[in-house]
Amino acid sequence: MIINPYESAKKKIDIAAELINLHPNTLEYLKKTERSLVVSIPIIMDDGSFEIFEGFRVHHSTLLGPGKGGVRYSPNVTLDEMKALALLMTFKTALLGLPLGGSKGGIRVDTKKLSEKELENLTRRYTMEIINMIGPDRDVAAPDMYTDSRIMAWMMDTYSMQKGRTIPGVVTGKPIEIGGSIGRTEAPGTGMIYLLEHLCQKLNYNLKKMKVVIQGFGKVGSVVAKQLCNNSCNIIAISEEEGGIYSPDGLDIDALIKWKQQGNLLKDYVDKNANPITNDELLSTECDVLIPAAIENQIYSRNADKIDCKIILEGANSPTTSQADKILEEKEVIVVPDILANSGGVCVSYFEYIQDIHSYFWKLDRVNREMKTILVDTFEEVFKFSKKTDSSLRTAAYAISANRLAKAHELRGLFP
Repeated sequence: MIINPYESAKKKIDIAAELINLHPNTLEYLKKTERSLVVSIPIIMDDGSFEIFEGFRVHHSTLLGPGKGGVRYSPNVTLDEMKALALLMTFKTALLGLPLGGSKGGIRVDTKKLSEKELENLTRRYTMEIINMIGPDRDVAAPDMYTDSRIMAWMMDTYSMQKGRTIPGVVTGKPIEIGGSIGRTEAPGTGMIYLLEHLCQKLNYNLKKMKVVIQGFGKVGSVVAKQLCNNSCNIIAISEEEGGIYSPDGLDIDALIKWKQQGNLLKDYVDKNANPITNDELLSTECDVLIPAAIENQIYSRNADKIDCKIILEGANSPTTSQADKILEEKEVIVVPDILANSGGVCVSYFEYIQDIHSYFWKLDRVNREMKTILVDTFEEVFKFSKKTDSSLRTAAYAISANRLAKAHELRGLFP
């Protein structure tokens, strides 16, 4: 089933808009992107051949401040996907009360087929193609799927060379040695742990006795798994794109991390007490907490009724469609939405951004303390609004964001 990510994202706005009686003009404004750029990226490959890749950068909204959004390298990157993810970022930053907007970018490429030099050339040329759309006061990029601190360093260097001075604030998620923030890489996973612990306290659940299933074992899923493991939680299944592994008695997360670091697939891990599992099977595995931390639209109308858990904590962006949300609500599954659940990443990205501006860097305890304060306070606001309006946490989160964006839109007026 093909699901248009941008249309799916707009449906979530429609649901929240109806709840708060959002003005039709504002609703129409929030469902459009401010600007979208599609670029051709020509590079010479190592063998001397010539290839042209397609890249994108989208500004959904800069009502509240400079755009903020990741750069994704994937064979499946499309303009509609970029629009959807930029929209989600607008609502995420508004929800947290950050003075930032929403953006997203990417290149349609399979990085596994590129050498390091080809990857660097691709990144630097892409940066040049979008250079008029990015900057500390315009749009700040960050790592996303198949991008990392190394790629952010190349982007920062390319931008800085063109401007004639070092400008670390053009990207976040950089290496610490050149202006990155300590704790940034782990921030999405760390933030998810803070929220899960807080939710379990509110519901009087003992997290250590809960069975956890995680889809995705990358930058978010592996950090969440490691931290849950450190808290003595029972993780019974983990998967990646090629499949995963399941054990009702719990998995050895440290061993699995080492296995992955050696370049192996999860499904090939040998454990007499564990069995291979597909992604479809994983999503329907009976558990207490399901954490989709892979890609978008994994839980949709055809499999939502098979979900068998108490809590869904969304580590990925838009892993659940609006049609699936209705089914999950009927099943009384608590869904902590992506724009809140995985917002630790953008929260610490903001911290990195302001550390770069002031050239003053924080210790890890301050980064995590201030992130936890923002995330827990935001969760409480969403939780109370959800109870007050008898709505889901997702609808409540979107409604709060929409109200803030609507107020900003009203106060700024329309030019000319």
